[in-house]
Amino acid sequence: MSLPEQKLAELAASIKAWGTELGFAEVRIADIDLASAEAGLQAWLDAGMHGEMDYMASHGLMRARPAELVPGTVRVITARMNYLPGAQDENWRERETARLNDPTQAVISVYARGRDYHKVLRARLQQLADRIRVAIGEFGFRVFTDSAPVMELPLAEKSGLGWRGKHTLLINRSAGSMFFMGEILVDLPLPVDEPTGAHCGQCQACIDVCPTQAILGPGKLDARRCISYLTIELKSSIPEELRPLIGNRVYGCDDCQTICPWNKFAQRATLPDFDERHALGSAGMIELFAWSEEEFNRHMEGSPIRRIGHERWLRNLAVGLGNAANMGARGDAAIVSALQARREHPSPLVREHVEWALAQHLGR
Repeated sequence: MSLPEQKLAELAASIKAWGTELGFAEVRIADIDLASAEAGLQAWLDAGMHGEMDYMASHGLMRARPAELVPGTVRVITARMNYLPGAQDENWRERETARLNDPTQAVISVYARGRDYHKVLRARLQQLADRIRVAIGEFGFRVFTDSAPVMELPLAEKSGLGWRGKHTLLINRSAGSMFFMGEILVDLPLPVDEPTGAHCGQCQACIDVCPTQAILGPGKLDARRCISYLTIELKSSIPEELRPLIGNRVYGCDDCQTICPWNKFAQRATLPDFDERHALGSAGMIELFAWSEEEFNRHMEGSPIRRIGHERWLRNLAVGLGNAANMGARGDAAIVSALQARREHPSPLVREHVEWALAQHLGR
């Protein structure tokens, strides 16, 4: 489709307005030249820092070439949506940090306490694409939300949604980093937005706070050591030397975000989808460890947590319960009893981590 330059400019402005109406905090536009990101991606893959995330390597450098993924693509519409639950007050970072020292608490990454963001953003992005179609007729596009080989962070950075912090996550000056991102690849030569530039300065709080030292340097993350990877992406046993460093983080890790000074500006979600479910922001490990597979599937219906399955859920909680021994609860009768109840679990993975956890409490 060929549109005059003025019409394209008007359409770009409309797209941004429609995006706001659909619940996005910000919508911007980038070109598709990611040549500068290719070398870094290849080096990261060659070093094996993606761990068991084979999907990161399976498409090779196609990730940096949107037009190879979706032929005809010339622009990417990038969008971000805030996810910090509306009930969180201004002291949420202090409260989240304090929970890391409570041996009874199950710390679940804030983004995972509500509805699965993939479904929410994909539906809203599709609605945005539909609005464009109504305005101009048929055009080529494809919607993505962390669901295909797209380098969304470099694209978001190019479009001006923010800059990549030293922890590799995107940071926005007015909203911190507590937001989801999605993209629409389009064949429309829309005017592009300018990047914002980086504003981390000399701060390296995120590097210093990382419990497993997964951030090797500014912008360099070894996913194999990252707690989010270990508790979500890793399908096998959690390396024994890393288990004590995980603490009570049973699904994901927000440490590098809660410490970030820019997150004092984190914005609350405008959609109820990201409201906390099943009190996951204050749940205890023993309570969650007692869930049967049926209870896990029922409680986690529509949650991003469900995709790890009950087996890995128990694996993660067993590690957390074991670490309670070094958080002031060594030999706690309720914790030991909960672990012993799972000693005969049919999964070798669960049994292995339960025995490790019991050893932390009983000294075997």
